[in-house]
Amino acid sequence: MTHATHEVFNQPLPLADVNLFDINQPLQDAVRFNAPGLDTGALRELGRLAGSAEMQNHARLANVHTPELRSFDPYGHRIDEVEFHPSYHALMGAATAAGLHGTPWSGAGSNPHVLRAVSFMLFTELEPSILCPISMTYAVTPALQENAAVYADWGPRLTSRAYDPALKVYKDKPGVTMGMGMTEKQGGSDVRANTSQAVPDGRDAWGERYRITGHKWFFSAPMCDAFLVLAQAADGLTCFFLPRVLPDGSRNGLRIQRLKDKLGNKANASSEVEFQDALAWRVGDEGRGVPQILEMGTRTRLDCSLGTSALMRQALAIAIHHTRQRKAFGKFLIEQPLMKNVLADLALESEAATALALRLARAFERHDDAHERLIARVLTPVAKFWICKRGSHFSEEAMECMGGNGYVEEDGHGIQARIYREMPVNSIWEGAGNIMAIDLLRALRKGDVAGALQAELAPARGAHAALDRMIDALPTRIDALANETEARRLAQDVALALQGALLAQTAPAAVTDAFCASRLGGDWGQAFGTLSASANMDAIVKRAMP
Repeated sequence: MTHATHEVFNQPLPLADVNLFDINQPLQDAVRFNAPGLDTGALRELGRLAGSAEMQNHARLANVHTPELRSFDPYGHRIDEVEFHPSYHALMGAATAAGLHGTPWSGAGSNPHVLRAVSFMLFTELEPSILCPISMTYAVTPALQENAAVYADWGPRLTSRAYDPALKVYKDKPGVTMGMGMTEKQGGSDVRANTSQAVPDGRDAWGERYRITGHKWFFSAPMCDAFLVLAQAADGLTCFFLPRVLPDGSRNGLRIQRLKDKLGNKANASSEVEFQDALAWRVGDEGRGVPQILEMGTRTRLDCSLGTSALMRQALAIAIHHTRQRKAFGKFLIEQPLMKNVLADLALESEAATALALRLARAFERHDDAHERLIARVLTPVAKFWICKRGSHFSEEAMECMGGNGYVEEDGHGIQARIYREMPVNSIWEGAGNIMAIDLLRALRKGDVAGALQAELAPARGAHAALDRMIDALPTRIDALANETEARRLAQDVALALQGALLAQTAPAAVTDAFCASRLGGDWGQAFGTLSASANMDAIVKRAMP
C-alpha cells in the first residue's frame, strides 16, 4: 500500500485579485459620512489595482530584495546612490499615478484630502513602506511655498503624477519627490538640540543660499530629489531646501553613510547622512524651523494614523479569509465561538480606527473654519497616539488567528508577519507616544477644546449609556488636567469617546453597542477576544467580511 505524504488540503487560498475598496464596507460608510458627495470611481479603480495578485507580487519582491547602498562607482567616484529592485519602482509609479503625494495641492476635485486619505489607506494594504517618500512629499509641499522662487520651479513637479527615479536635474524630470531630514543622533525628537550648521553663501534666483555641515541620524528615502532639513543659522534653528542634484547638474554634498537595518519597513531605504558644505536655500525666516517642522509633522502624523488603520484592516481581512476556509475540530475556524469573539473584537478595533482616521482627514479640508482647525490640532496627536499604539497588539492577535502559518514569512509570502514587523514604525516615526501626549497638552491651550469636542460628540448622545458618561466627564477632565503624567490617559479617552461617537453615526447598532460596552463600559477583558457573550458577534464579523 502506498500513501501520499504531501497531499495538500485544508490550506486556505490567499486573499488576492479582490477589490480592496469594494470588500471594505466600514471604509465605504466612513467615506459617505466624511465626504458624502465624493465620486468613488477612482477609489474603486485603485482598490482593484491594490488588491491584484500582480501588484501583491511587486510588494513581496520589494520587501525580499531590499535597497542596497552604492557609495562608489567602479572607478572610485563617490556617487551615494541607493539601488532598488524594479518592483519598488513599479509600486512608486503606481502610488504617484494615483496622486497619493499631491492630490490636495493640485487644485482639482472636491474633498481632496479625504480622497487622498482613502487612497493612501488602500495602497497601504498593498505595500506601506514605499509610502514614506510619498507621505513626505505630501507633507513638505505646503511648507515649500515659504520660498516662492523654489516653489515656482518645483511645485508643478511635486504634484505631477509622473514618476522618474533617475538622479538628475529637476528641470529634466517630469515629476519629483521630496523627503525631510530633522533627527540628529544627540537629540532625537528634541530637534532644538540639533548641531548641523548653516553658513550664508550669497543669494541667487532661489533666494538666500547657505552651506550646511552636519549630519542626520534618521534620513528616510535618501534617493528623493530634494529635502527640507533643519540646521542652526545665526538666528536659530532654520528650515532649508536641499536638492540632491544642483541646478548646474553637479551632485550636492550629501553623503550617505549607511542604510538602517530596521525591524520592518524593509522596502524603504532609511539612512544616516552627513552634509559636507551642502548647498541649501532658506525656506521661511531664520529661527522659524521648529514651527515649520511641526506643520509638516502634522500631515505625516495624519498618515501614520491612516497607515495603521489600513494595516489593521489588511490584517483583519487576511485573518477572516483564513478562518473561513480552515477547519479544525470538525468546523471552520470562523464558526468556533472563541475565534468568532477574537474576530469580532478585532473588527470593532479596525472600524473604530478607520472612522477616527478619516474624521481627522476631513478636518484638513476646511482650514478656513476655526472649529475644523482646532479639531485637526487636537485629533492629530490623539489619533496618532491611540491608533498606532493599538496596532502592534492588533497585528499579533490577527497573526495568531492563522497559527504557525501566520508567523512564517516564506520568501515574502507571509503577509501577516510583514504587517507585524511594520506596525511599530508608525507609532515611533514623527513623534512617539509621549511626544503625542505632550502635543495634546499644547493643543489644549489653543482654544476651547472642551467645547469643540462636545460639539463633535453631541450627535451621538443617547446612543449608549457608557458613551454618554464619557461625554459628560471629558470637559471637567480637560479643564482640570495639570499633570503631564496623565496626558496619555486623556489622549486614550478622547480617542475612545470620538470613536464611539463616530461609530454611532456610521455603523450598525451591533458594532456601536459592542464597542461602547467593551471600550467605554468596561465589559471587556485585557486582551482581544474578551467581548461579552451579549455582543452580536455574527453581525459584527459579517460586516467586516472581505
